[in-house]
Amino acid sequence: MDIIIVDDEKSTCHTTSRTLEAEGHYVEIWEGGVLALRRLRETHFDLVFLDLRLGDEEGIELLQKIVALEPQMPVVIFTAPGAIATAVLATQLGAFDYLQKPFAQDQLRAVCLKAHKFLNTRGDVRRAKETPTEHNHPARHSSSALRFASKDAMTCSQFDILFRSAATSASICLLGESGTGKSVIAREIHARSHLRDKPFETVSCPSLSKELLESELFGHVKGSYTGATKDTWGKIHEADGGTLFLDEIGEIPLEIQPKLLRVLQEREYERVGENKVREANVRIISATNRDLKAGVEAGNFREDLYYRLSVISVTIPPLRQRLADLEYFAMDYLEYFSGELERKIDGFSESGLSALLEHPWPGNLRELRNVIERASILADGPTIRAEDLSYLVSLSADKPARDSGLPRIGGHYSLEEIEKTHLVEVIRREPSLREAAAVLGIDNATLYRKRKHFGIE
Repeated sequence: MDIIIVDDEKSTCHTTSRTLEAEGHYVEIWEGGVLALRRLRETHFDLVFLDLRLGDEEGIELLQKIVALEPQMPVVIFTAPGAIATAVLATQLGAFDYLQKPFAQDQLRAVCLKAHKFLNTRGDVRRAKETPTEHNHPARHSSSALRFASKDAMTCSQFDILFRSAATSASICLLGESGTGKSVIAREIHARSHLRDKPFETVSCPSLSKELLESELFGHVKGSYTGATKDTWGKIHEADGGTLFLDEIGEIPLEIQPKLLRVLQEREYERVGENKVREANVRIISATNRDLKAGVEAGNFREDLYYRLSVISVTIPPLRQRLADLEYFAMDYLEYFSGELERKIDGFSESGLSALLEHPWPGNLRELRNVIERASILADGPTIRAEDLSYLVSLSADKPARDSGLPRIGGHYSLEEIEKTHLVEVIRREPSLREAAAVLGIDNATLYRKRKHFGIE
């Protein structure tokens, strides 16, 4: 936990902080109530130890201010010997518990454990309220229509690998184009794992400079660089015991990669500007739309980090390869947006569905979401028609299959063109020709003849 001690008795502060830090807690000491209260306003703490005798300051009044500021944060009172009446008053005013000086280390540990259990219980209740049950329809709760079941065999296989890996501590790397739902999948892996009741923290690697990204990951101490006006914990600390999701990991600067490798290998790190080694108790899931192997070959990404991140590595198929699922995605989005707009739209006409299937979807689910939102606003009938998707139709006309390099089902392509493209894609995705033949439903000899016929290496 992050703990603050408010006490002007140096010996008590020294022994208490040493005991707490030995238990793995982060501790700050403040001798004055005014400064401590200011610190509590700018930074979240999990637990406060407060001495009611702070020189000229009124401890009971300070307790009331802290409780008003953070009603759910446990405050443990230090009381003088025999001051039971004061302790009782403090608990009536919102104190969590009290310790009578001088107290033993076991008493201190016991009250910390009690506070920790209290915080965990609160967290479980909050998560239960925020998490929809599996029986609820996803479109009624959010505009993320990503499904974790699929009519596409390859997609089903990928999800099966991911969700079987969820129960382990293995690092997982999600590959795939932008907009395929990698961040939503990362959250689902966390929700299906043994860490589901622990934090899930996200760091977007390309959105920060090298210095800020390093601080965001590891934290920093006051004065470690220009603008570091106070001690700060990083996402590794905030995700303690849970999952850290590194989005667009392919963008992480080379200078930071050795430190991240240390987190994965040694399970330790140091805050920027600090020499104290701290434990990194997190499970890492990463995602990228880049080719990390090419980055390794180009010298932009460390090979040892690549292998550490990719214990389980899965490519999320783009939407154009999941056309069997596209109607379901579109219906989920339509139900959500029509509900938000309080409009009665029953579905898609035949022309509207054809327009969706004809489009190459270079922006994947993110693009589909925007298209359905726009159509939900502009449609003037009970269904979404091709005319309501005129923007989409014009894009498809201007950008035929060149965008994806793949012919679309229902487009103006011969069966031979479609068969060749399908063979190339399956062979590319599968680790061996034997497995490619199994996916295609043919034997090895037939696959050999087809490769020879189409000139496929």
